[in-house]
Amino acid sequence: MYLIKSKDKLPTYYHLADSVANFLKFRDKRVYTGFGKGGPFVDTRQPLHWAWIILGICFVNLFINYTVRLGYGVILPEMIRTIGFGRADGGSIINSLLFTYICIAPITGYVTDRLGARPVITCCLVLLGCGVSLMGTVHSLWASCLFFGIVGLGATGLWGPVITLVQRWFAFHRRGLALGILSTGYGLGFATTGIVFPPIFEYFNWRYAWFFLGGMALLMAIVNGIFLRNDPQNIGLQPWGLKKDLPANRNANAKTGPVKVPLAAIFKNSRFWAVGLSYFAIAYSLYGMTTFMVDYAKYQLDLPLEKASLLATVHGIGQIVGVLTVLPLSDYLGRKKTIIISNSLITAALAGILLAGDSWIMLCVFVGCLAIFYGATFPIYGALAGDYFPREAMATVIGAWTPFYGAGAILTHWISGILRDKSGIYDQSFLICTIMAGLAAMLITRVKKADA
Repeated sequence: MYLIKSKDKLPTYYHLADSVANFLKFRDKRVYTGFGKGGPFVDTRQPLHWAWIILGICFVNLFINYTVRLGYGVILPEMIRTIGFGRADGGSIINSLLFTYICIAPITGYVTDRLGARPVITCCLVLLGCGVSLMGTVHSLWASCLFFGIVGLGATGLWGPVITLVQRWFAFHRRGLALGILSTGYGLGFATTGIVFPPIFEYFNWRYAWFFLGGMALLMAIVNGIFLRNDPQNIGLQPWGLKKDLPANRNANAKTGPVKVPLAAIFKNSRFWAVGLSYFAIAYSLYGMTTFMVDYAKYQLDLPLEKASLLATVHGIGQIVGVLTVLPLSDYLGRKKTIIISNSLITAALAGILLAGDSWIMLCVFVGCLAIFYGATFPIYGALAGDYFPREAMATVIGAWTPFYGAGAILTHWISGILRDKSGIYDQSFLICTIMAGLAAMLITRVKKADA
């Protein structure tokens, strides 16, 4: 239940939520208040909270962003076949996205805390859409790196600002649920690539996959510009799920009004560095497997592309299961304990993929297990910013952690690609990924408890 002082203060678009709620008969109750025939009724229906509109839009944002980023691994074998790229070249292309991402994301997070998520997300969707569309026109390595670098620039506004916005619209004890629903977007996106892309390759070519995704991103830029709102307080609402006896944020400042958190205070915090280093290690392990997973199945295990691509679908479905179970569970176990368990099981799943050999069934089982915790990993690390730092600094902290994540992903693409080109197999690359996942679990144990 939430309070609205005056409905006149709400934007015109807010009444769309009321219409949707009425259509769905959301909490449709009428209370009789009079006597006799024709007595008056009071309509007690409540409109859909604007937090759910925000969550739905952000869900589609992540779907597009991660379909581009993770779907690259499905498109890569076709780019290798038609343009003649090597695996190291393929790693360089995805690294151009990640390099731009890690350089700009801290700035994007800082700007989001100052200007709000709405303009940042909208502008970044325009950049993403343009860059992805241009990827469908490439014929050389330098053009691929340039255009995917533009995609990386757009992607800076489609993770940290998005999860920051969602956390502001949901109460502290509901964030795991909200992030779980949100994060099904990228799992569903990856699952879709394994089913949709192969027919596109067969009847058209891989370029049309990029054109389709670019058009979706540009369309969503318009939707975000119209419907997003930076903070529930701006339109007279409270975060959804807020209890009367609890603050909106466990670390909320007692004073009213905006509070600026110095960057120096963040960088001096030991929790920041412990989480950052763990983030580096887990990003290395997860991207090293996911980017080259389809190529591994096709060329090392000699599976047909249609069957190898289904690993992306298995992976995507596993992500959806993970974010809908592991993230809500983190509300009860705590984010730190959940990450320790998750990283440990990721280590076991990576080792299982190595030991599975050419067994298709066991490969699917271990990829699915990996994906369950893969899906929960990045939103849970992002949620740590809300658990250990003030809400006014959430986007800044998430942005400052991004270079750790990006450095891990960039290194794994180069190292894994080079090792594969030299040895002809992925065994050494995947073994390093397994070791890094174990290291990520150990590092997170160094995070100190949050202040009471």
